[in-house]
Amino acid sequence: MNGLSELIDSLEVKFFKLNQKLIQLEKINLDLNEQLLTSKKIQQQQSEEIASLTNQIDSLKMINSLLGSEENKRETKLKINSLIREIDYCIAQLSD
Repeated sequence: MNGLSELIDSLEVKFFKLNQKLIQLEKINLDLNEQLLTSKKIQQQQSEEIASLTNQIDSLKMINSLLGSEENKRETKLKINSLIREIDYCIAQLSD
């Protein structure tokens, strides 16, 4: 009977330790999930900022070309031609 009591006590101690470890791991998991959400929000904000800055760069390149910069004239001409084709297409669609 004494051996059974010791076995039960040993199991209780092991169960308590496992339970404490489970609680600790759940807290760590919650912290990591919060960090993940924060990182995703930051990544989304940075992606939006990158897209915005890329648009600004494109606009500045076009403005420089229109102001006489030789570096981006070709790009600006291609963009203007593309816009003219789109306008012509719209006009053709409206006239049909």
